[in-house]
Amino acid sequence: MADMKVLDASERGLSASYMMWYRFSRNPAAVIGTLIILSVLFLAAFAPWLTPYPKHVGAVVDFRARHLPPDAAHWFGTDKAGRDIFSRTIFGLRISLLLVVGVLGISVPVGAVLGLMAGYFGGWAEKLISGLTNVMLAMPPLVMALAVSNLLEPNLMNAMIAITLLWWTWHARLIYTVSKSIASEDYIEAARLAGAGPVHILFREILPNCIPVISVKTTLDAAFVILFGATLSFLGFGVKPPIPDLGSMVADGRQFMPDYWWEVLCPGLAVLYVTLGFNLLGDGLRDMFDVES
Repeated sequence: MADMKVLDASERGLSASYMMWYRFSRNPAAVIGTLIILSVLFLAAFAPWLTPYPKHVGAVVDFRARHLPPDAAHWFGTDKAGRDIFSRTIFGLRISLLLVVGVLGISVPVGAVLGLMAGYFGGWAEKLISGLTNVMLAMPPLVMALAVSNLLEPNLMNAMIAITLLWWTWHARLIYTVSKSIASEDYIEAARLAGAGPVHILFREILPNCIPVISVKTTLDAAFVILFGATLSFLGFGVKPPIPDLGSMVADGRQFMPDYWWEVLCPGLAVLYVTLGFNLLGDGLRDMFDVES
């Protein structure tokens, strides 16, 4: 009988997993988003070997090749210094992904832990964490990021710091709402009566039930982080030249519009491509986990 119960539980888990995968695989937008993200990851990982001019990501100048339109030799044309825009765009995607990993790799765990604590413990912990979250959310995100970036030297690390100081708040508020609802469930009270400590309840009982929400939120946030980082670079507070960044490439090319349109259009389309992929993937995960908007 025990073996039969274990088998039934295993079959139920397999059936639930299959249904989630079925919903995901039958969603065309989710599949397209997955393929887009996989292609971006592939290009970013193998950029030194896939790009025709990998040396053009540095301080290279070739004035004889300035402002060349897209052709067979330069798929995205060249910029004001004669550098290949396609090569720099691919390396710019790598910078954008590093920004996503750095920002969300810190802000998601911090926000999740604080949200879990506020939702489960309540009382002074809830008031303190909620108050701090509300104060941070009251500050205009772009203004605060610009202020932090202005105080520090423009580079990738400082751009991560500027964005991370803001981003944990949305995750803290989301997980607080979910965990507060879960904390009132009967099985949480049963675990407490069985002698489970707060750490066990937080990370073994409540957190696993928050994973679908965290996954969807993190995927959608990746697109916003890329746009936010590109905005900082566009305004001159992001990655320091000559390191290629999609936002700074658009900023450099705008002064030559509309004659040399490709210098703005190509890196701009790269931003659109990667953000579209993350948004489609996030929508697919939301449907797969059946998470409410």
